[in-house]
Order: sequence, then structure tokens, then C-alpha cells
Amino acid sequence: MKDLVFDLIKQEKTRQEEGLELIPSENYVSPAVLAGMGSILTNKYSEGYPSFEGIPGWDEEKIASEVLPNYRYYGGQQNVDRIERLAISRACQLFHADHANVQPHSGAQANNAVYFAWLEPGDTVLGMSLPAGGHLTHGASVTQSAKVYHFVNYGVTKDGDIDYDELKSLAKKHHPKIILVGYSAFMKIPDFARVVKIRDDLSKETGEEILLMADMAHVAGLIAGGVHPNPLDYGFNVMTTTTHKTLRGPRGGLILTKGNVASPLKKPEKTLKNIPILIDRAVFPGTQGGPLEHIIAAKAIAFGEALKPEFKNYAKNIIENAKSLAEALKKEGFILQGDGTENHLILVDIKKSFDIDGKFYEQALDQIGLTLNANALPSDPSGSFRPSGVRLGTPAMTTRGLGEAEMSQIATWMKKVAIICQKAGSLENLTDYHNQLESLHSEVRTLALKFPLPN
Repeated sequence: MKDLVFDLIKQEKTRQEEGLELIPSENYVSPAVLAGMGSILTNKYSEGYPSFEGIPGWDEEKIASEVLPNYRYYGGQQNVDRIERLAISRACQLFHADHANVQPHSGAQANNAVYFAWLEPGDTVLGMSLPAGGHLTHGASVTQSAKVYHFVNYGVTKDGDIDYDELKSLAKKHHPKIILVGYSAFMKIPDFARVVKIRDDLSKETGEEILLMADMAHVAGLIAGGVHPNPLDYGFNVMTTTTHKTLRGPRGGLILTKGNVASPLKKPEKTLKNIPILIDRAVFPGTQGGPLEHIIAAKAIAFGEALKPEFKNYAKNIIENAKSLAEALKKEGFILQGDGTENHLILVDIKKSFDIDGKFYEQALDQIGLTLNANALPSDPSGSFRPSGVRLGTPAMTTRGLGEAEMSQIATWMKKVAIICQKAGSLENLTDYHNQLESLHSEVRTLALKFPLPN
């Protein structure tokens, strides 16, 4: 008998094909990446690491053919070692890193490993607050890391940029061990050089080494495509990211570092120069067990795709589409946080725009096949479950080939749904507008089917 799970997978495939994905943290992977995820590598236990000899620097043919001693706890590693070494080499090329740890299961796991590598319990981390656009793992009180370390949060200015004066003031006051630049709802390009200077000045004053960490989970694909600055090029020590989102790989995490690369078996001195080794030890055995080698293979495939020239065009188109969508939304009367975007992400103040809350609007858009997420705004009085904003972006739509004309059409549909929500007043009352919503759903489906999923 066919498992019901496969029926639900088929339904999800239909939903993705017939709708438009506006969530900025989602994307569509290639068939090759899917094949890597679904491979027999899932059968293999590979606790530990391959040899790092010659990475980066060897050509891929040599990496794929050379079997070297490793730092694993199981036998039978000759194939997964070479796959993981390819993933490391490609990641280093993409992001100008000295070393890459491709084993984190998620972005949250990657961040926790960095904290574990550099901090002692109670040490201070300075990062962007969640309401200002930061991520849960940057100090939200509900997280494990917030119960172990002391997080101090900076905010954003009225125009949506990082409040660098506040960041500098808090750094001088609290002497953080880590200064973190990263976000999940921020539409500007950070001034990495300014943050490096703040760190360097404070280090000279205190004589202490301060780790600069960039969580670029949302914009890693833009960095790889050359349309967003790379924090590692400015003097940051560590960059973490997810491997999906704009990077268009499997769900997983990645840690990129500058510094010495050596065997993780011997504990090194705790210095910034040794951060690659410290982080390898923090990932395994510090915070994770066996790596997911089928996901690492898919990461290697995705990194290879991102190294191709066409990925640069993709990254450029993401930003062009985001700017087009932002302008189209403003013409329809939507008020945007920061008045627009410099990356792939748009944050709409839907409460101020149309006097409806973000969750209600998200659920209404779902009914016509437009998927985005409710999101709190800086200093949002409405809370996280009924926030004043919604967050949307263009990576997935750009993968499918949508362009400026389609961005304008999406903004028109979003305005029509906002007006319906105004009239309905609640989710329950949307049933009175079923015919209008179904008509819009048909229009969305017709457009979506013109732009098939990658195959």
C-alpha cells in the first residue's frame, strides 16, 4: 500500500507549482541538489573530519581522486571524505575563506558552534535585537544560547540602518567577546569596514581579542554572486550562513573562517588566528554528532552551481526584482520599512498601510497562492503572533524566471487582498469574499504555471 506521506508530498509539489513563493528565506533547488539529498550517502556514519591537506588550493580532479588519512571515527570513508573536501574547497572559493566547516545541520547550529568555540558561559555578545531585524540566535531570551551567554542588543535608526553610534557605545560599555552583524529582516547593506574599525579601536584600548562574526544567512547567495560585499574581505573572522535561501542549496548550515587550518584533534591556543580549528572542534564533538553526508554532497553541488557565471546573473536579478517589487508596492500604497531595499528582502508595515495585522494578511494571501510571512517591525507594539508587518522577498521567484512585469502584477494582487482584508475585518469573515479570492487565486495559478519549477 502506498504510504500517505507520498500523497502529501505530491500535494505540496502542486502547491509550489501553482503558487508564488514570496518568503525571502525560501528557494527552489536544482534537480542535481535534490539528487544529492536523496542519495545513499544518508546510509553512512562519518563522525569527525576528512584531511584538510591542500584545501583550498588543489584542483578538483585531484581532490576527487586523492584518498588521504582522515580524522574520522568509522571506517569506509574514502568517498565521503572526498565529497566533503570538495564542499570545503568550493565554499572557500566562493567566499574567500581560509577554511569552511560544512557540517552544521542549520544556521542556528552554526551560530551556536561559533559561540561555543570562542566564549565561556556568561561572556558578552553584541548583536542586533530581534525586533530590529536580528535573528532568534542573536540573543532572544527563549533560546539556549541566551541562557548561557550574555547578549547585548543594538537597534536600527529611523531609516532602517544599523545604529552604528549605539553599536559603538554599547561595545565600549560592555566589552563584548563577539561583535555580531547579522539579521533576518534588514534591508540595508552593512558598513562592515565601520564595524571592523569599532572592533579594532576597542581591542587596542582593552588589549583583548574580539571576534567579529557575520551571520549572512539571508544574503550569502548575493555575496557569492558578487552583488553584496563580503564581510571576510573587510576583516571579519567568521561568517556563518544557511545554505538554502539565496544560496539555493539544501537546508543546512556553513561556517567560513579566516586563520590557521590544522588537525582538530589537538586543542590549540585560544586565539583569533586559531578560530578555524576551534570551530571545527566546537562543531564536532562540541555541539553535533555525525554529519549528514547526503546533505553535504548537496551543498557541494550547490556551491559548484554558485561558482558558475550564470549564478552572478541570478544574484543580480534577485536585487533588480526586489527593487522593482518595492517600487510597485509603494505605488499601491504600501509603506515599507526603510522605504525600500538594498538586497532581496522587503518589510512592509501592513498595519500602517491598511490597518490590518500581519498574520491576518499572511493567511489571506495564502488563500490566493501568494506565500509570505508575518513579521514584527522595530519596536512593534503588536507582538510576534499578531505583528504589524509582513516580510517578503524575491529569491524563489527569480529562480523561476519572473521579472519586473510580474513584480508589478504581484503588487497589484497584494493591494486587492489588503482591501478585502480591510472590508472583512477578520479571518472568519473572509468566507464572504470567497468568490473574489478564488478569482485572484486562479489568476495567480495561471501566472505561476507559466514559470515552472526547476527540472
